[in-house]
Amino acid sequence: MDFEPKWIAWEITRRCNLKCVHCRSSSELTIADHPDFSLEEAKAIMDDIASYASPVLVLSGGEPLLREDVFDIAKYGNSKGFRMCLATNGTLVTDEICEKIKDAEIKMVSLSLDGAKASTHDDFRNQQGAFDGTMNAIRLFKEHGISFLINSSFTVRNKDEIPDIYKLVKSLGATAWYMFMIVPTGRGEDIMDELIPQKLYDDILEWHYQVEKEENELLMRPTCAPHYYRVIREKAKEAGEKVERRSLNFSTGGSKGCLAGQLICLIDVDGEILPCSYFPKSAGNIKTTPFKKIWEESELFLQLRDFKGYKDNCGKCEYVGVCGGCRARSYSMTGDFLAQEPFCNYVPQKLRKNS
Repeated sequence: MDFEPKWIAWEITRRCNLKCVHCRSSSELTIADHPDFSLEEAKAIMDDIASYASPVLVLSGGEPLLREDVFDIAKYGNSKGFRMCLATNGTLVTDEICEKIKDAEIKMVSLSLDGAKASTHDDFRNQQGAFDGTMNAIRLFKEHGISFLINSSFTVRNKDEIPDIYKLVKSLGATAWYMFMIVPTGRGEDIMDELIPQKLYDDILEWHYQVEKEENELLMRPTCAPHYYRVIREKAKEAGEKVERRSLNFSTGGSKGCLAGQLICLIDVDGEILPCSYFPKSAGNIKTTPFKKIWEESELFLQLRDFKGYKDNCGKCEYVGVCGGCRARSYSMTGDFLAQEPFCNYVPQKLRKNS
């Protein structure tokens, strides 16, 4: 596996107009201790990355549309050869915003939809009217010819709506649908008792597999659920088929489950380089250390790429190279990012032979 930065999420602000129950960065409208960086600092960061790599660069937050210069950042990123994308909650999207998205040549916009009906989504987002805002944004994107994908995050409070959300997403004309299995970081730590239980987790992945098998239009990929890559291979082996899933290589260029610190990373608003959006441990700060040096030499990233160093079942598993377990979930739930994936009940062949 070649460890090249293919996809970078960039928290350009921690400010947000919503207070979602699962927010990884505990965003609020005013974040005094995590101020926005300047446009000049943003350009310097992009110059640094561009001198080494040309990844997909997703402008995220918080809510990136709260920055007046978000489209200046996007335009500069385009000039440096990045594929620029935008992640928004949708509530601030207007016709004017759509025109600016097109003018900045943003290639893809992601939106969140956590319920098939307003009451569920608004409860998740802690804001009445959030669902209507998302639906209005989708309507505007379609009118303006802007490509969009939808992310849905799941806990026990909205798990029963998964099939209905899928149907809604498909009817809305999204390019892709990403099912996020919550990793409890930030405000997500407050809903630890709402995490999808292990047994149900496997049932959801089975449902996803069966639906994706028949899906010809909508790209699908469960996120923060790396053992889906084991499930796919097991199913293909049982059926005597070749593994062919469009979703395996979508956007990141990777055909492995957990890509944290391997093909992807997050730059937070303070300049810290994290393995992924849900992994609050820094590999270094891009304001003081070149991105290339952090990517190639940080101890954290090197440990994540050394699959032989993974512990317990993950370290003994024949699927470690295609799954790897969610390193962020291991870190958030055990304090050890090399520990066994907490939500995987698969027993590696080595252990079965020795039992």
